[in-house]
Amino acid sequence: MERSFFEHLLGVAAKAGERVAVRDDRGELRYAELCARARGLAGALALRGLAGERVGLLVSPGAEWVEAFAGCLAAGVTAVALTELYAERELALLVGASRAKALLVSDSLRELASKVAGAVPVLQLSELSRETSRVAFDRAPEGKEQSPALLLFTSGTTGKPKGVPISHASMLHLGQTLARAWAFGPGDVLLHVLPLHHLHGIGVSLVVALVSGATVRFLPRFDAERAWDELAGATALMGVPTQHKKFFDALDAATPERRAGWTRAARGLRLVTSGSAALPVVLGERWRSVAGQYPLERYGMTEIGIVLSNPESGERRPGTVGLPLPGVELRLVGDDGEPVADGAPGELWVRAPTVFAGYDGDDVATRASFRDGWFVTGDTARRSADGYVTILGRTSVDILKSGGEKLSALEIEDALREHPGVAEVAVVGLPDETWGDAVVAVIVPRAGQAEAVAEPLMRAWAKERLTAYKVPKRVVVVAELPRNPLGKVMKGELVRRLVQGGASSR
Repeated sequence: MERSFFEHLLGVAAKAGERVAVRDDRGELRYAELCARARGLAGALALRGLAGERVGLLVSPGAEWVEAFAGCLAAGVTAVALTELYAERELALLVGASRAKALLVSDSLRELASKVAGAVPVLQLSELSRETSRVAFDRAPEGKEQSPALLLFTSGTTGKPKGVPISHASMLHLGQTLARAWAFGPGDVLLHVLPLHHLHGIGVSLVVALVSGATVRFLPRFDAERAWDELAGATALMGVPTQHKKFFDALDAATPERRAGWTRAARGLRLVTSGSAALPVVLGERWRSVAGQYPLERYGMTEIGIVLSNPESGERRPGTVGLPLPGVELRLVGDDGEPVADGAPGELWVRAPTVFAGYDGDDVATRASFRDGWFVTGDTARRSADGYVTILGRTSVDILKSGGEKLSALEIEDALREHPGVAEVAVVGLPDETWGDAVVAVIVPRAGQAEAVAEPLMRAWAKERLTAYKVPKRVVVVAELPRNPLGKVMKGELVRRLVQGGASSR
């Protein structure tokens, strides 16, 4: 039995040899070389007494990030995923909360690391990589599979970020399960455009490619035009809805010649996926028209991995997150704590091999997240008679109770996006003595369309398409929506701004 993720990677490298594992703007890193560098880095970490400890990774995306990650895994180190995308104060808080014994950093991020490290030693990856020590951690000790390989922090959209330890066994199971479900293999080239401090960028994208022996093509940061240019050499693309929208904003603004070239490249993709937030159907249909496929939507969380997925080969139903993956059990529970019938909304509970053991150092939050061995996701969902699941939204912020009716904010958002003047929209509920939750639509208009989405016009338009109790009571027009680094709309922050009068209705 493989006892660590690095042990599996060694097996992949033994077969892949000189096949390229990672390609970035600076060059290529082959599988054999990746494992050799990782063993060297593991030795350097061990000489500093860090084997088995926690080490923060503040490393630029690309080959050096993968080398740092693999080196930590080889040394039995728990890699703490950090990012320069966070504000300095927030980053410093995460360094402290992680209890990391050192920070492993890129040369370009050395100055930032020194500002946020506090008393934690800062180690430059380039210096450690030059050391000649070779202490091999090829064989992890017994029981290693359940020790943490990675520490991620939740996005904090519903409270302060919490540390989520992910074991070697969970990470390996997740990567192998998704690789099989999505038919990944050595011939694939994944265009990687996601940040490397979330499950999506690490566990769902990078890990799936590495366990398959595929090649990962990293861009230094997401830029839609650059990403379109790189699609010609890729077979797979994974993204979040915000990125998918930017893809088509760039496509629409491109010259006819460039648009034709990008479309040809898109037709060569074997797989396009979307996750981390609900994909507007209008964006999914754009991908279908350009690439010949509707993006594969799936569902998961940092705490549970990916547990639901539309099929790679089979019916991908727009608006759904598909079917349970192998080994996954689901339960949909009503307000009374009892299972609900197919077609009825209920809170989604999960049991699966990838569910974490508990939040880092937070027993209270851990106990609150489990019921009789089931993880309580906090998402409300609906299951069809043949098993496809639709996420209706976060139970706390996306499921509104207005006038005695339970509403899905995501359903209302999908309807409002069909208006030609709407670029983006978020639906929230504001406290109201009459309605309970007053439904409010916050709209970012397309250029020059602010008047077209004014409240009276939008309410009249919505009444033709939505049941009366779903029609927003207010329409607020703003320049932009508050988002976290992964592009998720922070609805709690949006409600706070509305309550404080930070946005005006039209």
